[in-house]
Amino acid sequence: MRSWILALVLVASPAFAVQPDEILPDVALEARARAISETLRCPVCQGETIDDSNAPISRDLRLAVRERLVAGDSDDQVVDYIVARFGEFVLYKPRAQGSSLILWLAGPAMLLAGAGIALAMSRKRAAAPEAESLSEADKARLAELLKK
Repeated sequence: MRSWILALVLVASPAFAVQPDEILPDVALEARARAISETLRCPVCQGETIDDSNAPISRDLRLAVRERLVAGDSDDQVVDYIVARFGEFVLYKPRAQGSSLILWLAGPAMLLAGAGIALAMSRKRAAAPEAESLSEADKARLAELLKK
């Protein structure tokens, strides 16, 4: 029985990452804070949002998001504030600008390049002349060589 309780507590621990003292009294601001937090990655955990992470840095980020919202910042301003301090890495979906633009365009560019190469190879193969058939003398020589 104790092992079940321990397992449930461990599985449910990310749900308790946002502490009650962090929650804003204004429901609309809290909803905005949660929506923003879902787009931000924990710099320590890297695989969790700041809402799901128990890391101290995630708590600081959650508080910073809420502070900026209470100060009157828009959602984009809050995200820009966090990105200015931690870089594009904290975004789960990096913006398609600057150096990340190369990564956004590399996949489609490679797909187009592969399709172009495949098309060129198929056209080259279709344009290749048919192999000449063997003369009677060559066929006889081949049969003689295969017998040996």
